[in-house]
Amino acid sequence: MSENIDEQSQVRREKLVKQRELGRAYPHNVHTSHQVKEILEKYGSWDDSEKLKAEGEFTLAGRVGFLRSFGKAGFVKIKSASETFQFYVAKNLVSTEDFQDFKKLDLGDVVWAKGKLFRTKTGELSLEATEFRVLVKCLHTPPEKFHGLTDVEERYRKRYLDLISNNDSRNVFLKRFQIVQGVRDYFHRKGFLEVETPMMHPLVSGAAAKPFETHHNALDMPLFLRIAPELYLKRLVVGGFDRVFEMNRNFRNEGISVRHNPEFSMLEFYMAYATYHDLMDMTEELVAELAEKVCGSASIDYQGNAIDLGRPWKRISMEESIREMSGYQGELNDEDGIKAYLKSRGTELSGREGLGTLITLLFEEDVEKKLIQPTFVTGYPVEVSPLA
Repeated sequence: MSENIDEQSQVRREKLVKQRELGRAYPHNVHTSHQVKEILEKYGSWDDSEKLKAEGEFTLAGRVGFLRSFGKAGFVKIKSASETFQFYVAKNLVSTEDFQDFKKLDLGDVVWAKGKLFRTKTGELSLEATEFRVLVKCLHTPPEKFHGLTDVEERYRKRYLDLISNNDSRNVFLKRFQIVQGVRDYFHRKGFLEVETPMMHPLVSGAAAKPFETHHNALDMPLFLRIAPELYLKRLVVGGFDRVFEMNRNFRNEGISVRHNPEFSMLEFYMAYATYHDLMDMTEELVAELAEKVCGSASIDYQGNAIDLGRPWKRISMEESIREMSGYQGELNDEDGIKAYLKSRGTELSGREGLGTLITLLFEEDVEKKLIQPTFVTGYPVEVSPLA
């Protein structure tokens, strides 16, 4: 089957063929002495080029995000993790083969350079290359010349392109790593043990959700990818481990959207001799601590709202919230009155809803969208609480 290749991609492939012929394609014997972040942190404030050069040679690598050539010399800006750094490559400083590599560069290539640090005339910290190699040839044109991948579906389907071209997306990933590490640190300090429990369960358990099904051939038995780790964590508590937590993947065979994935990460923690009041205290303490650590403040902006994650958070029962924030003025035990109100709001009802479901629909219809600040809502009806 023939592959449709655009003109620019064809040119890139031809450059790769020439690299192969010269024995310079995909070198594997290269190493880096530092990460770009380390260089910027240590030398970012140094102004004296002579002092910088006296520090010796460094080797760095990254993906080409900017390229400017002046004939016998030029500048390459690489992106490494969340940082950007500049190489200066001159014909009289590198070998003929290295300079030919430089002249055939394309945006998106992954490159490596060895040399000393200096300041350019514009004051930018850079590496003056004495050796230069193309490690990986990028065979497709990067999206919008690195100004960003804007199509939402494309961003979610090809996260690697999104990370290459969107600094905001890269920063979200970095913050997620920090949050995960912060969660672990918090629970370790509290004396919790981090555990791993089975992902394949003989029974559907954990929540009211549709599971993915699979089959164990050796045992000839059906198994289900877990919806939640709940039951095995509770068994650990029964077995004498008073404080346990798990951060791992869960699977629900339901809808999919940019806000809803069939596999996702979940944190569950179990603590003997504690009530839900204790767990609310810990949750707000954890989130406030993470906000300070990752964002530098417990106050953040989200979708145009100033959110205060600092303690304490509001705590309110579902019934109290309805009385405070709903347009429904009747009694909360009046099924017919709630039904009539919901129908007047355009809510579709099956006719089989019990009082607990109706109260929950009332909460979702009128109250939920008004809860902008962090809030614990307690007292959910048993009818809509599968874990109760």
